[in-house]
Amino acid sequence: MKVGIVDTTFARIDMGKIAIDELRKICSLPYERYTVPGIKDLPVGAKKLIEERGCDIVIALGMPGPKPIDKQCAHEASLGLIIAQLMTNKHIIEVFVHEDEAKDEKELWMITENRVREHVRNAVYLLLNPKKLQKLAGTGQRQGFPDVGPLLR
Repeated sequence: MKVGIVDTTFARIDMGKIAIDELRKICSLPYERYTVPGIKDLPVGAKKLIEERGCDIVIALGMPGPKPIDKQCAHEASLGLIIAQLMTNKHIIEVFVHEDEAKDEKELWMITENRVREHVRNAVYLLLNPKKLQKLAGTGQRQGFPDVGPLLR
């Protein structure tokens, strides 16, 4: 099994480097990294990793800016990633961190690092131990922020 990591030059943080670091910490799965210019290039990058480089799952990393056009581009990229998943029958884990999620650059770094690391773990669980995710169903997991916990009746 092999993990694909597709990231962008548009992001303000090297999200691919964080993903590789986390992957190396938690397992010995091989990986392929493919860097594209912008967020709308992620779908074809992910598809290439699956079809041309033999990846079994892809982590798509992007950091949309705060402007309305950035939100629109992120939405279009998200739709493209969904289509690529359906075309390849492989999971592509979308890991977007919007610049305006944070009140300052320090918090943006924290959110980004946490979200990337948590989604790398999710990708590994999907490949190697899907029952782990089943055990977490309905527990209010939040990537990048503290978990909120389940709603209790």
